[in-house]
Amino acid sequence: MRYQISGKQIDIGSALQTHVQTELGVAVGKYAERPTDAQVVFSKSGHEFVCEATVHLSTGLTATAKARGTEIYGAFDACCEKMEKQLRRYKRRLKDHHKDRREPVELFGASSYILASEADETLPEPDSLQPMIVAEMETKIQSLSVGEAVMQMELAGAPVLVFRKEGQERLNVVYRREDGNIGWIDP
Repeated sequence: MRYQISGKQIDIGSALQTHVQTELGVAVGKYAERPTDAQVVFSKSGHEFVCEATVHLSTGLTATAKARGTEIYGAFDACCEKMEKQLRRYKRRLKDHHKDRREPVELFGASSYILASEADETLPEPDSLQPMIVAEMETKIQSLSVGEAVMQMELAGAPVLVFRKEGQERLNVVYRREDGNIGWIDP
């Protein structure tokens, strides 16, 4: 597994990097087959350290965890524990994810836009109803079953996931509802 360990305005020593590689490798290796790469970012928020970890699996799924702590090692250990708990919860489904597939998850290109929020009252009144585009990026849309999409949304900690349902050309959406249940939009 490839590791990218970095800090936002924090020096990351070799001892911490070794600790991250060892502990994250053990935690992910127990529950996921063939993890490809991991990104771990440390930052500071007030008096606390923040650790964000993202692990990409060879199956095309992505697991994400974030934790805070007063010590940098404690923040990482809490983050690693959250990652391990997520992967343990989905262990059977992760192992069976590609049992019937010959190829990994199919990805399709799409454009992603960030729009300016309307909350800034210091801006002048807009002339039209067209939103102002702040950023434009390339993103990938996965071809998944509904169950896999829900699992991916849970692993990523995302409130919404847009995916292409296997065997269909249409886009589908799964999302977390306010009542805690999962919603699915199939146009």
